[in-house]
Amino acid sequence: MIELVVRDRCTGCGRCVRVCPTNVFDFVDGRPVIARQDDCQTCFMCELYCPVDALYVAPNAERPTPVDEQTIVASGLLGEYRRNSGWDEWRDIPNLFWRQGEIFARARSRAPGPSAQDTASKLSSTEAVEIAEWPPRS
Repeated sequence: MIELVVRDRCTGCGRCVRVCPTNVFDFVDGRPVIARQDDCQTCFMCELYCPVDALYVAPNAERPTPVDEQTIVASGLLGEYRRNSGWDEWRDIPNLFWRQGEIFARARSRAPGPSAQDTASKLSSTEAVEIAEWPPRS
């Protein structure tokens, strides 16, 4: 369950607010505030998306866990879930798989390619018949 937003670390980017599936945070004075802690489903999305490790999500999903900010900061637990999950492992290496939507959108925006007739005219007569008769007769 979300337990802590470390204000000294928080940059106010709002990523945690946007990714939270249960709307746990409110954005007050340019910073996220835990407003509905009981709604937290302990999915760790906010902690994963926080670029400065300003959030602490305790593993107990059933009830709040009292925490001391200084103790949590000193313990190195901030950002631990993100580090252990490998979330940033490939940050500097382009991963086209995750950009497929962008690639498909660019492809759709381009002029259409050659028509089927243009392609068929370049094929041998045997290849053209095979294509025209697809699926093959049994």
